[in-house]
Amino acid sequence: MDLFDLIGPVMIGPSSSHTAGAARIGLTARMLLGEDVAQADIGFHGSFAATYQGHGTDRAVVGGLMGMGVDDPRLRDSLNLAKKQGMQISFHPVSIKGAHPNTVRLSLTGVSGKHLTLEAASVGGGLVEIRSLDGMRVDFTGKNNTLIIHHTDAPGMIAAVTSCLAQESVNIATMQVYRTRAGADAMMVLELDEAPAAPVMTAIRSLPDVQSAEFLKGRDA
Repeated sequence: MDLFDLIGPVMIGPSSSHTAGAARIGLTARMLLGEDVAQADIGFHGSFAATYQGHGTDRAVVGGLMGMGVDDPRLRDSLNLAKKQGMQISFHPVSIKGAHPNTVRLSLTGVSGKHLTLEAASVGGGLVEIRSLDGMRVDFTGKNNTLIIHHTDAPGMIAAVTSCLAQESVNIATMQVYRTRAGADAMMVLELDEAPAAPVMTAIRSLPDVQSAEFLKGRDA
């Protein structure tokens, strides 16, 4: 009997940080990538690195990357399922200065060749915090409806995005903006009261200088 045999249907067990939280990190990364994962380089930091096999963290992350929720019974067999699907996976320890002990660093390649990198921590009780996305420092949890827009830093970008949302009466609860330097890569992270409809997402993705826009439906929404 291993840890997954002790966890109930909502992943409540002796180490929800190593299972439910890890699965949520994988699922969040899959949603942000926006397509099936072809290759996954998975680096475990701290406590994750020391115990990921015994606690099922490896299976939890991979299951999330395959689109499984935290209560999906297939999580137990995710490594075999991923192999059958043709997903290439590597696990290794990493050391991330100042990171939470339960941190994972993901470097993903989608079936179309799209790339995504993400660092996230499982902070207890199945809760997660996304700390880095495509090399930029961020800070969001996914508990609330969250819109993540990767774009080129340019005048008027914030106004253009908020205008698209306002036209469809989508209210912004919080907003964070990040950039590597002026005129280079930038990111907006917006928590929303409502989920944006498909035409809103299309309008945002069609804006000049927008590279990608993905919406994460909040767990508490």
